[in-house]
Amino acid sequence: MFRRIFFAALIAGIIGGAGVSLVQTYTTTPIILLAEQYETRGDKDRHHQGFIDRSINLVGPVLAHDGKTSSPAASLERSLTTLLANILTGFGFALILTACYAIGGKRVDGQNGVLWGLAGFGIVSLAPALGLPPELPGTLSAELGARQGWWFLCVAATAVGLWGMVYRSGPVWLGLGILLIALPHIIGAPQPPKLGTNLPAEIAAHFVAASLCTAAIFWCALGWLSGKFWLKFQRKQ
Repeated sequence: MFRRIFFAALIAGIIGGAGVSLVQTYTTTPIILLAEQYETRGDKDRHHQGFIDRSINLVGPVLAHDGKTSSPAASLERSLTTLLANILTGFGFALILTACYAIGGKRVDGQNGVLWGLAGFGIVSLAPALGLPPELPGTLSAELGARQGWWFLCVAATAVGLWGMVYRSGPVWLGLGILLIALPHIIGAPQPPKLGTNLPAEIAAHFVAASLCTAAIFWCALGWLSGKFWLKFQRKQ
């Protein structure tokens, strides 16, 4: 059973992580690179050059913090680091999914694996984003430890709440599930002492939307892949 969980998660993590890295190349990465320029640029230069730089960098060369075109070696290193991080993240999340398949004991294939992936997206990405939306460089934020603590609380409460609503019946479980999902947001996510950013609002909004859409693609692919290989290894056994 452990080998089945491990190898199904490993293959799903490698393929899913590589796939989402390709998607990020056209969704979130150009926005991050653009935000890094705003982070290091003076207010006067930002005011005069913002719209021009936005049109150039979303389709043109990547600029370093000093305004010069970055070297191919630096871009390659960044791409490989992102790829490795996405594969490791995909493997970790796929392990959780396949472990849930094993605990659930029901037949899981690629199609209903997507439903598990959507649940993972709602728990890990969508629910925490209501209090702590994806942030770009240069954005003011609360202390890291407080944000991490609230994130873990939100993920745990949302997961338990969904479990109670789906796998238990009755109005008590329904009400308890709703309460658990709402609890982290009632408490409230930690906020910085003051709000503000050097970035234009439309860039920050674009990044939040792109990040959530990319995460949804990642989780759906991870659910489909893990379910597909979970069933395939079951047939072999």
